[in-house]
Amino acid sequence: QVQLVESGGGSVQTGGSLRLSCTASGYTRSSVCMAWFRQTPGKEREGVARIASSSGLTYYADGVKGRFTISQDNAKNTVYLQMNSLKPEDTAMYYCAAAVFCPITWYSRNGYSIWGQGTQVTVSS
Repeated sequence: QVQLVESGGGSVQTGGSLRLSCTASGYTRSSVCMAWFRQTPGKEREGVARIASSSGLTYYADGVKGRFTISQDNAKNTVYLQMNSLKPEDTAMYYCAAAVFCPITWYSRNGYSIWGQGTQVTVSS
């Protein structure tokens, strides 16, 4: 059974940084698609960044380009989200997601079947 476990959330002030980690276990495929999503109460879960484990190809939401970096350590089955220059609007529950095949619409939650439990990020002004 595939499981994703996130960590690294917390509270920071505007301009601060956090690094989220997502460790996967229980799958045997050598290539998967990993993504980070975020959600605030009353809003849809939105894609933040995606990485394809085999190629390393990445995509980012417009609002985080230049501030967030998604990366991976395949030896550790771990994906990271380095978040710099954080803003109050980045406050959300952040979720790690995985898909066997990278969906065309990488930013849509519908393309991912495996989810972590989420980690809270709070940015204060």
